[in-house]
Amino acid sequence: MTRLRPPPREAALAQYRRRARTYDLELAAFEPVRRRAVQALALVPGDTVLDVACGTGLSFPLLAAAVGPRGHIVGIEQSPEMMAGAARRAGGPSVTLVTASAEAARFHRKGDAALFMFTHDVLQSDAALANIAAHLKPGARIAAAGLQWAPPWALPVNLFVLSAALYSVTTLAGLDQPWQRLAERLDGLHVESLFGGAVYLASGRLRA
Repeated sequence: MTRLRPPPREAALAQYRRRARTYDLELAAFEPVRRRAVQALALVPGDTVLDVACGTGLSFPLLAAAVGPRGHIVGIEQSPEMMAGAARRAGGPSVTLVTASAEAARFHRKGDAALFMFTHDVLQSDAALANIAAHLKPGARIAAAGLQWAPPWALPVNLFVLSAALYSVTTLAGLDQPWQRLAERLDGLHVESLFGGAVYLASGRLRA
């Protein structure tokens, strides 16, 4: 009897339910990428920044330091188990937590910037990108980072990417250029490769 594959959202929720307790440790090696991604947002005190698929809120301390006490963070995460970790990091009125998918999230603030940190599935969803864009000001700064295929000759690197992706995303589609759908909405796109080509960092401004 053929087993039906769960829908992508259900698969993602199950995946992150399993990973919630170990997620912080899994991402520890990529903290330099996180810092570079937050720096690429060029945040200033008073900004509102969207942390899309924020996981356990690992980016919150960096974002809070950049936007200051007058700024605001909107953390969007569909996994209740991950959001429990984010809530422990939130602390204070300057963080709004939205437990919803990126496609369905609704909130009243318009962001000056948005961070997509290791959010491959979100970046492959036009509906998610359209919804996030609708919650951003024209010209908002965007930064995205995550796994990507390295050049074909870099076999050991791609074996790492494959093993990490099978554990952390629901689709391998788009891993050659994970930022491609996002790029269609940006001006001044800049992309660089890190970790031997296994990780990308893309940034730009939301097209008006």
